[in-house]
Amino acid sequence: MDLRDLPRVVWALALARFVSSASSFTMLFLTLYLTGPRDLSTTTAGLLAGSVGVGMLAGYFTGGRWGDRFGHRRVLLTASSAGGLMLVAVPFVPLWVLWVLLPVQSYLAATGGVSSGALSALAVPRGGRRTSVAVGRAASNAGFVLGPPIGALLVTWSYDAMFVVDGLAVIVVRLALSRVLPKDAPDVVDHDAPRGGFLRAVRADRALLVLMVGVVLVDLVYRQLYSTLPLHLRDEGQPVWLYATVIAVGSGLILVLEIPVTQWLQGRAAYGVIALGYALVGVGAAMFALPVSVVTVLLAMVVLTAGEILYKTTATAHVLDQAPDHLVGQYQGLYTGAATSGTLLAAPVGTAVYAAAPGLLWPVMAALALAASAFVLLSRRVALDHPGRTARTQ
Repeated sequence: MDLRDLPRVVWALALARFVSSASSFTMLFLTLYLTGPRDLSTTTAGLLAGSVGVGMLAGYFTGGRWGDRFGHRRVLLTASSAGGLMLVAVPFVPLWVLWVLLPVQSYLAATGGVSSGALSALAVPRGGRRTSVAVGRAASNAGFVLGPPIGALLVTWSYDAMFVVDGLAVIVVRLALSRVLPKDAPDVVDHDAPRGGFLRAVRADRALLVLMVGVVLVDLVYRQLYSTLPLHLRDEGQPVWLYATVIAVGSGLILVLEIPVTQWLQGRAAYGVIALGYALVGVGAAMFALPVSVVTVLLAMVVLTAGEILYKTTATAHVLDQAPDHLVGQYQGLYTGAATSGTLLAAPVGTAVYAAAPGLLWPVMAALALAASAFVLLSRRVALDHPGRTARTQ
């Protein structure tokens, strides 16, 4: 699908993701806030921050059910309103309230994100969703480039202001979307259509279940970028600026290349593109084991990012294409939850391997990514052998 053919709602949701990502800086500085103005110990602050991650994953895995049942527009607007108000309230509530407020706010944000993705998917016919997913990801990545420096400026002034600005931005986006999102489409589903339970549909789709194993494995590898890679570079005597440059290069490549690459590959079968992307993530991970220099580290990041560009948009659209219309939100949540599982798994698994045998970290991660690629190919084989067991064939 050409960019000019994308419905207005897709562009509106992409713009909302840009603003939300640019203002989502509170989680970056949460532990600093908790150990600073809130005077928590590092361990306690880590537990509270971890509860935010649990709330997020719970929102991804279960939030789609609310959108499928009550309408994604309604759920997105409601979750945004409540979540924004909760962020504004953070500086003004007692410390003990944060143990409930922060995980609930994270749950609501994730639930709204799932409904946003479902609305974007339902606005585009099956087979054309890769472009809409790529536009949304590009907008989100662009926002994340701006968010950290904006947050850092606010923190130097006031931590309280950081939460208030973030919460108000969420509410402003909600008000804007309420005027743009159509009331009766694309989130209205034909209520006369045959219905089936989500768990029953997923259990029957053996190819999807196999694919989800690969999604979890590759995310565990991918998120080593944010857990063990900085440790690896530090222990190799590299300055902090090299790590910052590596992450910036990856983000820049995604912003520049993901949309045109997605359009170029639009007609290619999803399984092959995803498998190649996972394999490139494995090659990139293996290259981090090379003698560390600016050149080798940047080349490794380029290869790994090429894999990310291939697989993330394609896999997201592929899973959404498998979903019956009345289960799009729950399929979106299933994929997003699996594709962000590394936020909980990557750090403990990666640091454990690194502590036990630093030289094994990157070979192990490369092997896991290649195993993920193999699971994608196995998923394709299952889909071909049991075409009637999939929700949608591609």
